[in-house]
Amino acid sequence: MALQIANSVVVGKVERLARAMGMSKTAVVERAVDRLLSETAAGGDRPGRLAALLAQFDRIPERKDAFNPLEWDEHGLPR
Repeated sequence: MALQIANSVVVGKVERLARAMGMSKTAVVERAVDRLLSETAAGGDRPGRLAALLAQFDRIPERKDAFNPLEWDEHGLPR
């Protein structure tokens, strides 16, 4: 199946990169797409990454001298 790139700026970038790397234009595009796919897959675990970040926050010890401008009720909600 053919892929046509109508943007001449993009075509020029692909051609320059292919010459610089000694690769075909197809190989350059394939490598770029593979890299973007792997980055997208790595970032696809957002709930897991968020949970890991929150776990790091939970490991920060409470400071007795910390100032908290809010008053909290027995349910952990600000008054």
